Amino acid sequence: MFEKPQVLAIASSLATHAATRQAVVAQNVANADTPGYQAREVADFSETYRANQGDGLRQTRAGHIGAAEAGPQLAVAAPSRQALSPNGNGVSLEAEMVKAADIRREHDLALAIYGKSLAILRASLGRG
Repeated sequence: MFEKPQVLAIASSLATHAATRQAVVAQNVANADTPGYQAREVADFSETYRANQGDGLRQTRAGHIGAAEAGPQLAVAAPSRQALSPNGNGVSLEAEMVKAADIRREHDLALAIYGKSLAILRASLGRG
């Protein structure tokens, strides 16, 4: 009865995903001049969300049989194709800036979903 609504859990997962992507992009930009460094990236949220859903039973309480640790399992991997600079570096600052703009949009979406969901909950309680 007092569980977090699913929409809030998804919004929280989306914000966590955006934060992880932002950390990876920041690391890529920080290592833009490091010889031999290969840019890394995080899979899209939809892929990550589907991978974490599973086809089996869902855990709705911690005491359920087969309950696994909750939380996002985000894999950071090196992209397959990169144009290397003469020193072997695979970071494109232009591509990283485009990713940063996309991450900002993803984070803003998560905050908007979270805010509107809370407004709906407040209105349903007569406090909105």
